[in-house]
Amino acid sequence: MRTNRPRLTLSTPVIYLVLLCYAVVTVFPMCWLLYTSVKPSQEIFLNPLRLPSLDNLAWENISKAWTKGHVSDYFGNSVLVTAITLVFILWWSAMAAYALARFVFPLSRPLLFYFLAGLMVPLQLAIIPLFFELKALHMLNSRSGLIIVYVAMNMPFAIFVLTGFFKTLPSSLHESALLDGCSEFRAFWHIMLPLAKPGLITVAIFSFLSIWNEYFLAFMFLSGAGSENLRTLPLGLANIMIVSQYRTDWGMSFAGLLIITVPTLVIYILLQRHLTKGVTLGAVKG
Repeated sequence: MRTNRPRLTLSTPVIYLVLLCYAVVTVFPMCWLLYTSVKPSQEIFLNPLRLPSLDNLAWENISKAWTKGHVSDYFGNSVLVTAITLVFILWWSAMAAYALARFVFPLSRPLLFYFLAGLMVPLQLAIIPLFFELKALHMLNSRSGLIIVYVAMNMPFAIFVLTGFFKTLPSSLHESALLDGCSEFRAFWHIMLPLAKPGLITVAIFSFLSIWNEYFLAFMFLSGAGSENLRTLPLGLANIMIVSQYRTDWGMSFAGLLIITVPTLVIYILLQRHLTKGVTLGAVKG
């Protein structure tokens, strides 16, 4: 009796080698950032790639970045802007995607294409109209103006993902809820939205990464006079290096970069399983 054995081809070692190289290229910068953030600035210049000596670890870099570098203020601004933006993106995108996926009306497909057109508009093309529009609304150098722009920039992708996800959910559940006396909103809120949890988590992760690490829009809309206390983390750290010019405390700067990176890694590690599930289910049916 013949048994099925995994076949090893010539390409198998090559694939593993490519994956190993990719893992090294991806992981090494994270490790380098971690140990560089606790090195003195002089040692960073003399031996940038060497591991720090255990008797000369500069743990004060992290505390200096948090207090002297005002990273605590920038961190709070980023948390506030990101949290509010994610709430609006998930709520509005879920409602729009649910309507486009579940209901048939004359403008359903044109509306879907209208939202998806936002994925094809280059950010640099829209920055000047956005600037003058926010200026006319007196929303420059404010969190509300930046939040509105972030919501508008991330909603097309969110609607694209959630529309495909809602189409995979069984229609029988929605019909049963209506027969039991639920309104459309209650059926959406209590039944369909909880089932869309993997898709919502997928959208939340990608939107979080886009907003948390965003620099260009924050620089354009939060660089005016009196907006120093509104700066987000990427903008605040860049400002530290720009203002100090050649006197940059690189140990403190790397510690600030570490503070930015840690929340991203923690959220991705905790929600990786949901992310994979959400992407897979959302691609089953279009």
